[in-house]
Amino acid sequence: MAEDNGHQVEEPHLQRSLKNRHIQLIAIGGAIGTGLFMGSGRTVSYAGPSLLLIYLLIGVMLFIMMRAMGELLLHDLNYKSFQDFAGDLLGPWAGFFAGWTYWILWVVTATAEIIVIAGYFDFWIHDLRWSMVATLGLVLALLACNLLTVKLFGEIEFWFALIKIIAIVVLIVVGLVLVVTGFTSPDGTVASVTYLWDRGGVFPTGLDGFLKAFQIAVFAFIGIELIGTAAAETSDPRTTLPRAINAIPVRIVVFYVLTLAVIMTVTPWDKVDPDVSPFVNLFSLVGFAAAAGVMNFVVLTSASSSANSGIFSTSRMLYGLSQHGQAPKSFSTLSSHNIPARALYMSVGLTLIAFPILILGESVMAAFETVSTVSVGLVLFIWSLILVCYIKYRRDHPEAHAKAAFKVPGAAFTPWVVLAFFVFVVYVLLSYDDTRTALLLTLVWFVGLTIAWFVRSRLASAQPRRQA
Repeated sequence: MAEDNGHQVEEPHLQRSLKNRHIQLIAIGGAIGTGLFMGSGRTVSYAGPSLLLIYLLIGVMLFIMMRAMGELLLHDLNYKSFQDFAGDLLGPWAGFFAGWTYWILWVVTATAEIIVIAGYFDFWIHDLRWSMVATLGLVLALLACNLLTVKLFGEIEFWFALIKIIAIVVLIVVGLVLVVTGFTSPDGTVASVTYLWDRGGVFPTGLDGFLKAFQIAVFAFIGIELIGTAAAETSDPRTTLPRAINAIPVRIVVFYVLTLAVIMTVTPWDKVDPDVSPFVNLFSLVGFAAAAGVMNFVVLTSASSSANSGIFSTSRMLYGLSQHGQAPKSFSTLSSHNIPARALYMSVGLTLIAFPILILGESVMAAFETVSTVSVGLVLFIWSLILVCYIKYRRDHPEAHAKAAFKVPGAAFTPWVVLAFFVFVVYVLLSYDDTRTALLLTLVWFVGLTIAWFVRSRLASAQPRRQA
């Protein structure tokens, strides 16, 4: 509060207009991303039915990571995100790296979503240039909505998430009906559960195809950590946080494993077009042309939702970094609607790099795969940092861990197993030409961030000497 002529005047602050229904749907919708709607076509072509094992494996590892994050957030309710406990447990440098890396992660992820949106528009327009124009119009519309009120953002995300959930449920039900009735598509393909093992086995493309699918599969889970931070902001985190995290396995089984299993029983894995969303492709293959158009609208709203979340998240992160003195002070300025407008303009402006990437790239899918690999490299750092913080917490606060009501299963060794798994994923990404270059680009970010940290630290230490 500030004072004006003896009267207290409320300083501008971020709006907190999101209701419980917004938080719940955003959390669930956050588990259903473009990696599933668009990227799974490519991963199915890489791995075939073994893709189901990949999602289960990643899901188990991330569930352990989320349990670690949950225990840390409940250890001290002053922690509202991993940036808070990273700075407290590992030092200010860790909070600096976590905040800025998470900001650029969502900028890059929103860029990947914008690339995919152009591809979805092209399903109708059939001219990538005009599809990019339509995409730019959509991005500007999302920017305008974010400049108005937080409540409007919440309403948009609520309905986008609801559309995604309904679409997946409809697809599962339709797919199961087609399998049970032995539906035959126009090309003579009969829906059958046997496609999961009788077209080259569970690993039809061998170990190479199995490993190649990890990149987009990991990308599909980006944002899972937001479930924990959103629950930590509620009025009763000790109840809502464990409930939100413990629901993750069910969501993974339903939204990923069951959905992809249904797709591969209606359309054999080797008939899935890697450059087209398998959701749209399924209805096209079975001859439901109108339904394919509707599903394309659904996946378009899904990508728009993810881009909208990225735009919202990056502006708030840049605002928070500015509030903590880790970014230029101008980014903490709020508009008349109490929106961090300058941070919003900066973040959205950076995502527009999607358009030159599309122009220079070979295809929408190739551009998406390149940008999403950068996102994967960045999110693996964040997830690993959470586990390192947890290991440090157990070493420094053994009594708190012993008394914790919400613990990591096998806490003495499972965090190390998950860290080893993340190292394995990095090794896999470095093993393929398609992903190696993009992953190495993340090193440029960390080199720049390290230089920025040392420059900032030196300036901070020199300031008291000048004042003295």
